[in-house]
Amino acid sequence: MKFQARVWKVGDNINTDLILPIQAFYLSAQEQAQYVFRSNRPGWAEEVQPGDILIGGRNFGMGSSRPAARSLKNLGLSCLLAHSLNGLFFRNCVNFAFPAMDCPGVDEAFDEGDVAEVDFDTGVVRNLSRDKTLTAVVLPPKLLELLKAGGIFPLLEKEGAIAAAR
Repeated sequence: MKFQARVWKVGDNINTDLILPIQAFYLSAQEQAQYVFRSNRPGWAEEVQPGDILIGGRNFGMGSSRPAARSLKNLGLSCLLAHSLNGLFFRNCVNFAFPAMDCPGVDEAFDEGDVAEVDFDTGVVRNLSRDKTLTAVVLPPKLLELLKAGGIFPLLEKEGAIAAAR
């Protein structure tokens, strides 16, 4: 899985409440996406283009287990790189097939608007705007398989472990 696009940056300790605020919690998944970062970056969701990449700092996705990763995916972001990802949030990324990787130093290697090239199979992350290369923590093969299958539910349906969604 490879992605190349413009990057957006957020800081450290991004809480799932900022990604999916309570005001949007009971809206449809598509409507929820328009509320991403509304309280700290009003209008940002309207600026994101399909395929853009999000870069975070330390402990990205801290907080509750709400499906914030799904909102980032539904907004059209292709993937997330962070200096470090909260473990529960990371698992929700995998479950919802939103590619995310820990990449120490990524928050310092990019400025907002730079162009990134990300290879999830090798963990190579390149800042094409500044000619810098980093190495991310490569996901285990089973987690990559989950991502490529479209998430936990499509994979379980494919394997006959659960009934197909209607």
